[in-house]
Amino acid sequence: MRTIAMVLSVCAFAVQVWADTPATSSMPSTSLTSSTDASAVAAIRQLGQDMGDAMVHVDFDTIDKMFGDDWISVGTSGNVFTKQSLLNDIKIGKKRLTWFELHPIDVQVFGDTAIAQGKVAEKRMIDGKETYMELVYADILRKRDGRWVVVQSMGTKIR
Repeated sequence: MRTIAMVLSVCAFAVQVWADTPATSSMPSTSLTSSTDASAVAAIRQLGQDMGDAMVHVDFDTIDKMFGDDWISVGTSGNVFTKQSLLNDIKIGKKRLTWFELHPIDVQVFGDTAIAQGKVAEKRMIDGKETYMELVYADILRKRDGRWVVVQSMGTKIR
């Protein structure tokens, strides 16, 4: 399922460029310049790896904690996926990630929001049939209660 691949989005990415918002003398600065906070970037990259590992091992509780309750993704079919639909697919075993390989993940951090973009190769069992694919994706993450969670994902199959 493309949802699992998009979820792996936390895992890697070729970043989208955000422009700075100009500040005026009557307003406080609202610059969206990305941070070079190495610890935040490392934590987000690790989250990508941990997410893939949790999906391969069907670690339902860990997967649940990695996604915000408001997580949403729109698949290439136009279908909308929510955290609940993702967890349900994992729980019933309809679609299962069996192997993945993350490529370098590009991360930009903007305060308590981050964008991670990358590429992933993966094998999945879908209705009893193994499928190989490569995807590019982007995840939007928020820092909540001291940890990063994925709140939106998008991706597309490239192979």
